[in-house]
Amino acid sequence: MAVPLAVIFDMDGVLIDSYDAHYESWRRLAAEQGAPYTREQFARSFGRTSREILAEQWPVPMAAAEIPAADRRKEELYRRIIRADYPGMAGAVELVRALHGAGFALAIGSSGPRANIEVVLEQTGAGGLFGAVVSGEDVHRGKPDPEIFQIAAARLGVAPDRCAVIEDAPLGVEAARRAGMTPIALTGTATREQLAGAALVVDRLDELSPERIAECLRGGGAPATDRPIV
Repeated sequence: MAVPLAVIFDMDGVLIDSYDAHYESWRRLAAEQGAPYTREQFARSFGRTSREILAEQWPVPMAAAEIPAADRRKEELYRRIIRADYPGMAGAVELVRALHGAGFALAIGSSGPRANIEVVLEQTGAGGLFGAVVSGEDVHRGKPDPEIFQIAAARLGVAPDRCAVIEDAPLGVEAARRAGMTPIALTGTATREQLAGAALVVDRLDELSPERIAECLRGGGAPATDRPIV
């Protein structure tokens, strides 16, 4: 049996167009604490875990013991926002289903909490297609550390060099590279120039297909059409 290929999806900005919802949840948290929070501040933190943002970049100084409660409140605000108006990413569910049908192993590697991932999987109806889900609660170090993708690959049982990672943030692209995986970047959160470290950069998910991802993983050689992709 052929060794499978795998695709690890970042969630925010890839499966869900969550940029504005995340910004708004941080803005509301800061407002509750009596501080402003700008889009520029948010942009500098995007891709890091909430715990890291609160500990290192938050405008309101807080003791380490206060961070877990602030983290939970921020994520409660975020889930309230996306449940009220779910911002699905165009082409995401179609790509997931196509990859699963082609025999790819699939995982989610997101810095967000598991409860956020569960909301997204409920909304998309594609939860059963993922063989592994890794959240920010499963790691000690956020991106660009490769830990989150290493855990995802281990849970899938697929070697890193057989894994593609679909990311929207430069920190995620760097994390995939450090993990020994093939980063594929989606513009929107960042520009093509900022995502230049990826092996492939696309503007829309419908530019991707199982064949194109397999080709990218194989270093550019076109996959044979008379045999299974994986």
